[in-house]
Amino acid sequence: MKDAKGRPVIVVTGTGIVTALGEGKKDNWDALTAGRSGIHSITRFPTEGLRTTIGGTIDFLDVDPFNCSELTTEMATRAASEAVSQSGVGAKGDFPGPLFLGMPPIEMEWPMREKLLAMAGKTDSASYSDLFRASRSASDTDRVDCLFGSVGERLASTFGTKGSPISLTTACASGATAIQHAIESIRRGESGAALAVAADGSMYPETMIRFSLLSALSTQNDAPEKASRPFSKNRDGFVMAEGAAALVIESHEHAKARGAKILGVIAGGGEKSDSFHRTRSNPDGIAITGAIRNALEDAGLSPDAIDYINAHGTGTPENDKMEHYAVHTIFGERASTLPISSNKSMIGHTLTAAGAIEAVVSLLTLEHQRIPPTINHEIPDPAIELDVVPNTARDASISTVMSNSFGFGGQNASLIFSAEPV
Repeated sequence: MKDAKGRPVIVVTGTGIVTALGEGKKDNWDALTAGRSGIHSITRFPTEGLRTTIGGTIDFLDVDPFNCSELTTEMATRAASEAVSQSGVGAKGDFPGPLFLGMPPIEMEWPMREKLLAMAGKTDSASYSDLFRASRSASDTDRVDCLFGSVGERLASTFGTKGSPISLTTACASGATAIQHAIESIRRGESGAALAVAADGSMYPETMIRFSLLSALSTQNDAPEKASRPFSKNRDGFVMAEGAAALVIESHEHAKARGAKILGVIAGGGEKSDSFHRTRSNPDGIAITGAIRNALEDAGLSPDAIDYINAHGTGTPENDKMEHYAVHTIFGERASTLPISSNKSMIGHTLTAAGAIEAVVSLLTLEHQRIPPTINHEIPDPAIELDVVPNTARDASISTVMSNSFGFGGQNASLIFSAEPV
């Protein structure tokens, strides 16, 4: 089956998800539609002296809490296992296509640095030169744990994906970018199926300090479950979280030939960057609106075709304002009546994993015809004229969903999901 532009129709046949709400689609969907938050006080590491002491840490996995590579790999593996199992594609350890992985830039926390230095008999310095020299004498396992590409290599080995795994980081748009790469691989005829995964286990004191210095994090520590307040007047920043999601993506022809159940169609995707600032988007909104326009054009759809927007919706004053501007620019008067909600109000902001997690939630929204709410939406911002689905899930007739992902440095992506074509 071809789309209106003569390209293969792209479908999803398997999804998997891990967040602070739990592992697997059922636990996550039940919590999301019940309006339950996964944000809590952090107990995994000391928080004394931190302005923010809450987050969506995943505490139910038995891994080294200061090893970003190990935690990211474990979450990615669990999400991918659920997706591949549901899809039924290939054989165990023999996935019939490439891997595209959105992940954080792996950095060593102090416990890992001290471990490497101790191996080299050096304890009085922790410069990057010292760390580099220490890593040369470390064991293969310890050295691999510090490498950016190690997560992708482990996933490729576990699932038997084909070709070199592609690991990428486009800030908070990474998950959506990984999906976009999978789409293009299939459209180019390089494969009939691809595995798109995004995972982020980089929630540590140093990371939180960096975001805190940017005044990006919420400091509502007394009531963690109420801290993430996208589109509300009293929003004060995002809440950091961890998580992973995976999608098995195929051409419609490939999926039908093996009798696979189709969960939904990826009708289109668009990306646009503005390179305006290391963290801020350009106030003119050209890159954000451009990503949405590109997605609609790629899908061959008009704005009127969109039934619901799964928002980026971080809860920072600037981001929510920019997304409001972009939605009004693209959808005009309809923007005030087009349902929109932010999963981050319950999951938190999973950074490089967010785009893939919200893609899975978008597909679940299509499946169940129910929109998860934006919780903590008790004081609407009068300057944001959107139909924010507040506090309680909303049943609706939905055939097409737009999922937005806007990243630091003006890296923006938008994906459009629809029901299976007739």
